[in-house]
Parts: sequence; C-alpha cells; structure tokens
Amino acid sequence: MLDIIAQVTAPAGITGNITSAFGLLGAAIGVGLIGTKAAESVGRNPGASGKILVQAIIGMALAEGLGILALFLA
Repeated sequence: MLDIIAQVTAPAGITGNITSAFGLLGAAIGVGLIGTKAAESVGRNPGASGKILVQAIIGMALAEGLGILALFLA
C-alpha cells in the first residue's frame, strides 16, 4: 500500500519543483533586466542616478517578491 502511495506522490513532488524553478528563473531574469536597464539609464543621464536607483530597487523587490511567492505556492 505504501509503495502505491509513493508512486502516486512522486510525480507531484517533481512537478512542484519544476514549477518553483520556473518561477524563480523568471524572477532572476526580471531582476537582471531591471539592473541592466538601470545601468543603461544612469549611463545616459548620470544626474538622475538617485531617482533611477530608487525605482530599480523597488522593481527588483517586486520581482523577487513574485519569485518567493512562486517558491512557496508551487
């Protein structure tokens, strides 16, 4: 009986891990894109670096928050 339960629940664990990985991968890509665009923006307009930094930090925090949410909900 326990063998049958183990065979049924194993794919569910694998599927959850894959879903978590994709959610965290998306968050990592989002943070990378935000950082890249922030660096480009500061290169174009160094005078606005303070405002750009604040917006980049907020965007990265939101992206990471969604990644953590994907980790816990998968």
